[in-house]
Amino acid sequence: MKVAIAGGSGLVGGTLTKKLADAGHEVLILTRNPYNKRSSPSVRYVAWLTGQAVPEESLEGIDAFINLAGESLNSGRWTDAKKQEILDSRIDVTREAVRILHALKQKPSVFINGSAVGYYGTSFHEAFTEEHTEPGNDFLAEVVTRWEKETDGTPEEIRTVCARFGIILSAEGGALKKMLPPFKLGAGGKIGTGEQWMSWIHVEDVANALIFCINNESMSGPVNMTAPQPARMKTFGRTLSDVLNKPFWAPVPSNVLKLVLGDMSVLILEGQQVIPQKLLDAGFHFDYAELEEALYDLVGE
Repeated sequence: MKVAIAGGSGLVGGTLTKKLADAGHEVLILTRNPYNKRSSPSVRYVAWLTGQAVPEESLEGIDAFINLAGESLNSGRWTDAKKQEILDSRIDVTREAVRILHALKQKPSVFINGSAVGYYGTSFHEAFTEEHTEPGNDFLAEVVTRWEKETDGTPEEIRTVCARFGIILSAEGGALKKMLPPFKLGAGGKIGTGEQWMSWIHVEDVANALIFCINNESMSGPVNMTAPQPARMKTFGRTLSDVLNKPFWAPVPSNVLKLVLGDMSVLILEGQQVIPQKLLDAGFHFDYAELEEALYDLVGE
């Protein structure tokens, strides 16, 4: 199988690339600068999003196109300019991916575009599956709605999946790595009220779920990429403390986080309970369905 991945060197893309390459598949990673990357027999780099790049010339014959590119949500305070950058980056890369798909003479069977559970808005009480079609009314919901709308232009013969990622847990980066220092120092505690939901997923399960979506023709439209058992933030914090064998006692007040993070605090102080119903119904197996086993695998002593 030949798979093109935009954002192939990121947290999810790197794990996915390794899994595909180890299984004997060929991976083509789209990047703005392929010249400082070292290719291998199973992984090659293709220029895109530069003035002279014509990536479609290198992508003929791909079986799947996966777009994971976009400006990180947690790479800086959400100023108006930052919000615009977050939105524009997702619109631009998805629009370019769709253009490439139209340009290919031989179409891949599936296009998987990154998305997020932010589509659903936030709630302390409601549980969301893919059948919930009414988006939230906050900034992230607007971004995701417009982001997914760009996939409407995908050639109709290509099966399209919008992979709605929850909070991806990895020892190499992302939210968990940023949360670890105070917990390792024994200063971990409840964040905000602690009642907010955290729809998490182990990075290995994300990569496996994406491969599952490539191979399973029943997977199309929005697909929630979250573990089947979301946790409230207080449960997450206490479980992380237990795994690290550290105390759980120092609460972080909501107003402090809002002062430090501004609008970006919504990522931590508010959340949603998201269930991966399509993956469960299709028989996908989660290696890390339980929060404790996921955290032990990633950061357990």
